[in-house]
Amino acid sequence: MESLDRTRTPLRPAVRGNGLRKLAAVVLSLALLGFTAPQASAATHDDFTPVTVLGPGVPPDGSSDQNVVALGTVTLSMSSTQTAYVVSVMRVNSATLRTLVDNEVVCKWAGGSKNMVVGQNVYKQGGGNAQWEDISLTTRYLLHPGVATNVTCTTYIRTASLGFDDSTVRVVSGYLRFADTSVANNTAGTAIQNSVPPGLRRVDATTPIVREPSLPMFDTAPGFTGLSVFGDTEYMVCHTSSTCDKSGSSQARFTLFVNQWKADGTLCHSDSSATVTKSVPYSVHHVYVPLHQPDFRVRADAGCIPRFNAYVLVQWLSGETGAVQGTAVGLTDSRGSTSKHNSDMSHAYAVPYTS
Repeated sequence: MESLDRTRTPLRPAVRGNGLRKLAAVVLSLALLGFTAPQASAATHDDFTPVTVLGPGVPPDGSSDQNVVALGTVTLSMSSTQTAYVVSVMRVNSATLRTLVDNEVVCKWAGGSKNMVVGQNVYKQGGGNAQWEDISLTTRYLLHPGVATNVTCTTYIRTASLGFDDSTVRVVSGYLRFADTSVANNTAGTAIQNSVPPGLRRVDATTPIVREPSLPMFDTAPGFTGLSVFGDTEYMVCHTSSTCDKSGSSQARFTLFVNQWKADGTLCHSDSSATVTKSVPYSVHHVYVPLHQPDFRVRADAGCIPRFNAYVLVQWLSGETGAVQGTAVGLTDSRGSTSKHNSDMSHAYAVPYTS
């Protein structure tokens, strides 16, 4: 039976005999010419090895049992003012039963951590629902420890069968990387990022609109010509306090609004071109909805200043009640562990740039 844990990339064969002597001669020649061998740098990109992962069945007592498997790790030495941009992409399919799949990134340093998780249920393969049987999940966020430190980030796939029997899913491909190791901060010196706190922000016929996730008002230093703005929402079908037709779905529209302001508090300009409508079946339960405005231009019109805010307008359209999910609380560090942690879910962030 194929291993259910991540397989490791084989080590390269050692250089032997004449090859070793030739290598030594080359190194010596370079040294005599004044060249020195480059120092090994920390890994900032890690491609995932394809692997089949167990999804533990629901325990007889109805409790939760999640498998937690590491897929890749990157490291970075950071200064106290530095902000980095970390991205984990994961493609998963071939489920033997309907299975919960999460793409979680855990970044740790001495005395702190910053974690993010997105996920959804993947359908059993061969059921005629291609978009729910073969899924891609992207976990992306800004990392700002605020101290000079070495950071280690690891991607974990979290899985659980949604039946009493165990399941398996296949991680087909993916990677973890630092997409940028020097992202500009706001004028307060912190990352331009905000996550929805724990809890559920309900949307339905009575309360059809929620403006989350959001970036409250922030300022950037003068000179930037644009912002790349992200609003990633984890949308859940059937709020826990509502009745639910488990054969139904929830329809909602997601629109990313980005605004620039004038010094007098009036609007300079706005963009809402990044939008998508989703119809999510109950069996998917929760779905990752990424939005991106890559080119929000910073204007220098009369009165306009580099002050901004952004939010995702989630508008319930029809069907079952929905909700925007906040920070996930009490995730086990490993399968069966008593130690737990929290991971942010729905969040927004911005990357200033000059072009």
